[in-house]
Amino acid sequence: MKTKDANNVLTLKKMLEKAEKGGYAVGSFAPRYTDMIRPVLSAGEKTQSPLIVQISQKEMERYGISPSEFAGEFYKAVETEKITVPVVLHLDHTKDLSIIKEAIKAGFTSVMIDASEKPLEENIAISKEAADYAHMQGVSVEAELGKIGTTDFVETDSDEELYTDPLEAERFVNETKADALAVSVGTAHGVYLVRKPKVDYDRLQAIRALTPVHLVLHGGSGVPAEMIQKATNLRNGGISKVNIATDLEVALLEALGRQERMTNAECRSLSDKELNIARKAVEATVIDKIENFLGSNKKALDFL
Repeated sequence: MKTKDANNVLTLKKMLEKAEKGGYAVGSFAPRYTDMIRPVLSAGEKTQSPLIVQISQKEMERYGISPSEFAGEFYKAVETEKITVPVVLHLDHTKDLSIIKEAIKAGFTSVMIDASEKPLEENIAISKEAADYAHMQGVSVEAELGKIGTTDFVETDSDEELYTDPLEAERFVNETKADALAVSVGTAHGVYLVRKPKVDYDRLQAIRALTPVHLVLHGGSGVPAEMIQKATNLRNGGISKVNIATDLEVALLEALGRQERMTNAECRSLSDKELNIARKAVEATVIDKIENFLGSNKKALDFL
């Protein structure tokens, strides 16, 4: 297994600096199953797009995967598939510093501390502790302010939504020194069944006016392309990272004619034929998101 010293495996900060300057967003894709890491990376290579591969604490618990197992599969795929485009290995929503430390040790180059359910003072303190530790290890940190609702409880455990306050965002970033900020502006994790996705562009611009931190949109699955593109192209810089998880799993399950999610072990026990069908579905979905939502295709050239 390669280490995180592979020269095309970057920190989130380094990747988002390029994306924000270039006026596009980088997709942060959650394959959820270790066998689906390879098609995500392959999609990036085929489109010559930078991308982020991620997994959250709840996803690891739900699918039965450890940080070291996920990282091992990631670095193995980077090496065996001869991936040359810039990539980030990111730990999504995580509440425990012990898991953040475990992920960093395993080779993750970016981590997210999510203390958004805590009062502001406590969120700042917890996020600052995580950022201080990660920065000492040369790893980027994403934090969350506001609450991003959910429809399926895989990534987070609350359907409550609380929009990010721009003035609080200014203080939060100044005190925590987080490299990226997940903001709550109308999207939700999961599949939109009743409510419709929306983006509060005025709020995004107000946050941007008060802080230079890279902004992250969670709940990118199911959001119309024009909304993503408008959020990305806001004056003075908009969203630079968009999280996409549910769309990948929906494509995989539909291709296999399944309704229920599997564990990682169940996915690994699929036949070669089924795995090939699933990988093709995931790869096609990621390519579609890169080309038609994010505008990051051919942007790997920015990193040369």
